[in-house]
Amino acid sequence: MPGSIPVTIIMVEDDEGHARLIERNIRRAGVNNEIRHFVSGTAALEHLFHPSSIANGPFLVLLDLNLPDMTGTDILAKIKSDETLRRAPVVVLTTTDDKAEIQRCYDLGCNVYITKPVDYETFAQAIRQLGLFLSVIQVPESA
Repeated sequence: MPGSIPVTIIMVEDDEGHARLIERNIRRAGVNNEIRHFVSGTAALEHLFHPSSIANGPFLVLLDLNLPDMTGTDILAKIKSDETLRRAPVVVLTTTDDKAEIQRCYDLGCNVYITKPVDYETFAQAIRQLGLFLSVIQVPESA
């Protein structure tokens, strides 16, 4: 990603297969940023809100909504309501295509909402396109 400060990608995804597919296709798009993978919202939030993590930002968050311990919308709300983390771009990447849920995520401050295609190859292609997007966007530093 452009900029002088390396952006860490925080991937919150409980499906190991999806996580591997996401990382592999982001790499294929030429994005070499550090990717930190968390399988639970609790672990992701503990990492994001840890003082050493905040000091080493900025972050870009790839967020699944369907997690075993909490909803992705809860995580999104916590990130966007925090003075330090609220500028971090959040890309919701989920199987949920419910219009009310999409609206709720944008209302909470998500930057991009992507519905995971069911078909493997379509999903892989969507993630490669996301990788190309990630390679050109500017990410603000933490507040």
